[in-house]
Amino acid sequence: MNDAIIVEGISKSFRRYSSDRPASLKEAMLRGLIGLGAKEKFWALRDVSFSIAPGKMVGVIGTNGAGKSTLLRLLGSVGKPDAGKITVQGRIGALLDLTSGFHPDLTGRENVFVSGVIFGLTRRAVTERFDEIVAFAGLEKFIDNPVRTYSTGMQMRLGFAVAIHTQPNILLIDEVLAVGDLAFQQKCLERIKQFKERGCTIMLISHDASQVTQFCDEAISLRAGKIVAHGKPEIVVGEYVAEMADETRRRTPLTQPVVVAPCGRELRVNENRFGSMEMKVSGVRLLDREGLPAKEICGGHPLTVGIEYETTGAISEPIFCVSVTRSHDGFVCYDTSTAAQGLAMPTLSGNGQITLTIERLDLADGEYYVDVGIFEREWAYAYDYHWHVYPLRIRALRGNKGIIAPPQRWRFAGGI
Repeated sequence: MNDAIIVEGISKSFRRYSSDRPASLKEAMLRGLIGLGAKEKFWALRDVSFSIAPGKMVGVIGTNGAGKSTLLRLLGSVGKPDAGKITVQGRIGALLDLTSGFHPDLTGRENVFVSGVIFGLTRRAVTERFDEIVAFAGLEKFIDNPVRTYSTGMQMRLGFAVAIHTQPNILLIDEVLAVGDLAFQQKCLERIKQFKERGCTIMLISHDASQVTQFCDEAISLRAGKIVAHGKPEIVVGEYVAEMADETRRRTPLTQPVVVAPCGRELRVNENRFGSMEMKVSGVRLLDREGLPAKEICGGHPLTVGIEYETTGAISEPIFCVSVTRSHDGFVCYDTSTAAQGLAMPTLSGNGQITLTIERLDLADGEYYVDVGIFEREWAYAYDYHWHVYPLRIRALRGNKGIIAPPQRWRFAGGI
């Protein structure tokens, strides 16, 4: 299946001018045309690459000036990158500046038709959807009034209603889910869910971490125009939340001290360790059926995963999770958590340990990793997540294909 969005090494720069630049041609002439040129060039995006599969919803997070809006504008063909290539498959609906196409002296009705045509609809298509657009915006009583008489919230509601009724294959959303009152915001979120369910690819910029973890399949974190993390929303958001919580605790692979896991592998933040570190995984043990430490077990044998933790304060109802992934491609073969099993954890503080025993691990012969993590009680972000740190070799009957290797028996009942 072809990806809906492919971004290959794009970069975008802008010019920064001096604050005392001449404000008029007269002033520039009096100065002898001094100060007209750009003071310097800065890069809003630098060598950004990623791809998004059809039907996926991806959240983009980062501080102001990280390059989020620039990225969405380039995806929506509002400008071109200085370098690199962008490929998109399908009609794009961009919720970047909801009121940018409105003329204040035209009525709401007239602006709906103008905006619909700008979005690529025919006049007939706008006419067919007009009543639904107005009803969604809740502006039936004001639709024939000039837009200049609308409040900012009313204008944004109308702009959102027009944009979502263009039936796009790709939807770009730039921090516009806070339009209108709470009831209208919920209506917007429900419509976005419907788009996702019918296979629309969605990119969302939001400073609301809970929105990204709740609605998105993946998350991308930008810092100074570069991608610093791309993966599971709860992991990427966890690292972002940690950075925003306290700038003095900012962790990068260059400054974070190296920690050696019990298996001897190095733990490096943003490489194989992610999270806010309010609660840490201090030790992990993989035990075989005899209760002995093991890096190799037979297929179909039990595996016990012991997780030691430590906290700096009280942590309310954390979620512990364990995944078994294939080493060569990261495919998740098994994934479980205390939340999935209905185990409500109490408030934890200090040090402790929790164990998971998998009664039978019927996986095919090969190399795997056991990934472990601790998450906030609503899956909003990771406290500490160890990815591809703990290797596990499974010995099973060779020659079988697939992921699992369950017990089997062949029986022949034919004649010879």
